[in-house]
This record gives sequence, structure tokens and C-alpha cells, in this order.
Amino acid sequence: MKSRRDSLFLAETPLKLAHDESNSIQLDKGEDMSDAARWMIALAFISLPSIAFGGYFLLSILKRQVGTENITAEQRDYFRAGHAHAGVLVLLAIVAQLILDSSRFSESITWALRIGLFAAPLLISGGFFGGAPRKQGDKPGGLIKLIPTGAIVLAISTLGVGVSLLIPSN
Repeated sequence: MKSRRDSLFLAETPLKLAHDESNSIQLDKGEDMSDAARWMIALAFISLPSIAFGGYFLLSILKRQVGTENITAEQRDYFRAGHAHAGVLVLLAIVAQLILDSSRFSESITWALRIGLFAAPLLISGGFFGGAPRKQGDKPGGLIKLIPTGAIVLAISTLGVGVSLLIPSN
């Protein structure tokens, strides 16, 4: 019969339980992550302060602090969308790096997926930030075209991650 402590870590998790002589529970975390995943995740975590600074900037706009008086409502909306997409997509990219360690694609295709997962947030959020209209009622700037490009890169990359897990092992 499983103890309450054992039931905290069910079989659905990738962690395995091991008991030693002292009857304490140790977690066997399996294999280490690949060097490629470690580097890509490190770069993602290094980029997170820029997203946090973007959140601080967005908060100052929303509070209408000194220096943000000329930001239009439309620009605020673009900045909010850029910030939200950056944060969520970088977190998705971090998780996908670990998943790609189980990919059965060739190393070059796996690297392309890894890079695509980090290029997509840059393109999409860059499109929102750089494409924000300069004045109320203006057309969006030329960088708005980065958004569909980033969306295509994201779609290909996430589709690739999913398909890579469906390839049967030899």
C-alpha cells in the first residue's frame, strides 16, 4: 500500500521514486537535459529580465506616469499584446526545449525547431512593439509584418515538436 508521501508523486510524472535503506524517498530524475536544451533554456532565462522590464514599462504607461503622456490608447494595446506574447511564447519555448530532447528527428531539424521556438516570440512581440501606430488613427508601422512571419515560424516549430514525438523508435 502506498503511503501518503508516495501518492504525491504519481506515475504521470517523469520522476521515479526510489526507497533506500533508511526508508526515505529519493527522486530519480532520469537523464540530464542535453547541452542544446541547457544552452537554449539559459538564453531564454537571460532574456526574461527584458520581458520583466517591458512589464514595468507597460505598467508605467497604464498608470500614466511622467514621460508616458503621449502614448495613445492604440499604442498601449499594441504594447500590451507584445508583452503578453513575449512572456507566454518564451515560456512555451523553454518547455519545448525539454520536449525536443526526446525528438526522433535528425539533429539539424531539431536545432531548426529549437531556434524557431525562440525566433517566434522575438518576431511576434517585435511586430507588436515596432508596428504600433505613431499617432492615434495612423496605420500600423511596417514592422507589423513581423507578426504573421512569427506566427508561421511558431506554427511550423510547434507542429514539428508534436510530430517529432509521434515518430516511432526503431
